Amino acid sequence: MKQIKGLVICIFIFFSTLSAQNRNPLPSGAQLKWHDNNYYFFMHFGPNTFTGKEWGDGKEKTSIFNPSQLDTDQWCRIAKEAGAKGIIITAKHHDGFCLWPSKYSTHTVRESAFKKDILALLSASCKKAGLLFGVYLSPWDRNHPDYGTEKYNDVFVNMLGEIFQNYGPVWELWWDGANGEGPNGKVQQYDWSRFENFVRKASPQTVIFSDIGPDIRWVGNESGYAGTTNWNLLDTAGFKRGHGAPSQDTLGAGNYRGAQYIPAEVDVSIRPGWFYRDTENDKVKSAEQLFNIYLKSVGRGANLLLNVPPDSRGLIHENDQKALMGLRQKIDALYQKDVLKSALVNEAGPDKNSPGKKYTWFYLLKSPATFNGIILSEQLKYGQKIASATISFSLHGELVHQEDITTVGNQRILTLPSPIQATEVSVVINESKGMPILKRPKGF
Repeated sequence: MKQIKGLVICIFIFFSTLSAQNRNPLPSGAQLKWHDNNYYFFMHFGPNTFTGKEWGDGKEKTSIFNPSQLDTDQWCRIAKEAGAKGIIITAKHHDGFCLWPSKYSTHTVRESAFKKDILALLSASCKKAGLLFGVYLSPWDRNHPDYGTEKYNDVFVNMLGEIFQNYGPVWELWWDGANGEGPNGKVQQYDWSRFENFVRKASPQTVIFSDIGPDIRWVGNESGYAGTTNWNLLDTAGFKRGHGAPSQDTLGAGNYRGAQYIPAEVDVSIRPGWFYRDTENDKVKSAEQLFNIYLKSVGRGANLLLNVPPDSRGLIHENDQKALMGLRQKIDALYQKDVLKSALVNEAGPDKNSPGKKYTWFYLLKSPATFNGIILSEQLKYGQKIASATISFSLHGELVHQEDITTVGNQRILTLPSPIQATEVSVVINESKGMPILKRPKGF
């Protein structure tokens, strides 16, 4: 009897271990919504806009901040016209200057020549325009006298409280991992667990970004691209925010068997710098450059956070507007036509005789169509599963072009070297973490 019980226990342990190994982390409801809104604006704005610095030292006179024509409705109008789904504003950068009249600082818009509450203005403009509203809040503060002491953790939590209470709903909260000396020469020990717990209670649907999440991770570069392999999974055990994060390669690719669902966000600026400078007006990225970034970020399953810094007037500059409208035209052209819409679908699989159980989808057209590429998407509420796939284009049964990819995720945009004519398209999933659930592809 004891032997039978022992065998049952061993079998239970074996299958429990196997189940744990095969477990695939799933996104939360808030993360799924985040995936749907895959392109939005970053807006770096503050004293640096007027000094030309990237990182202010916190000693700037507040009087320098005085945008002469600030119009947050204009920001939102341009964002909507550019196809962006929201705006994340630098409410407080490393210089400690607050774009709202915080009770917990004397380095704010209240003390500036401008006076007005920019978070209140932008939050209202976003609501009016139907845009998502997000906040970047740097924990580093090169101005606050309590920085480098335990009191500052109280200050930071109180600032979070002001933002969520007065300007919500906040869609995404962005935490920079920078951590340097404050005005007293001390470095702060951030109480990240306390900060995170506070946000979870204050606004459970807010997604939190940092280099290791907990909800969204940094992609590992500021050049505008995600890895060609990009898992929405990451192992964070043993790592910490800031200087203790995983390598940039790991952040770009994620982990195949990652324990947490933490997808990647690509942050990149439309200009060489993050804050506006007159000297960079002729260095704005072109529509073609921005579209290439879109293909290498959104097109590789990440979200695109495109920095569009307001100028010293408090407006989005005309050169930036022109590039953004060109980007919108290219994005619209990518999605407006689907040459696979009328195709007959034949699903075959899994092939039980093949290693890894291949799954195959065939798309048959009545007459030849011109393809510039194909867009694949997984149904992510069941988890990201596809690890390897082969896409083939044929014309009346004769192979014209074939290409191998790795991950798919939220969206995989495969562009062809040159346009081709095809009547059949096949998508073969060579490796998958369980049965893949592929949405109907779009051909463009």
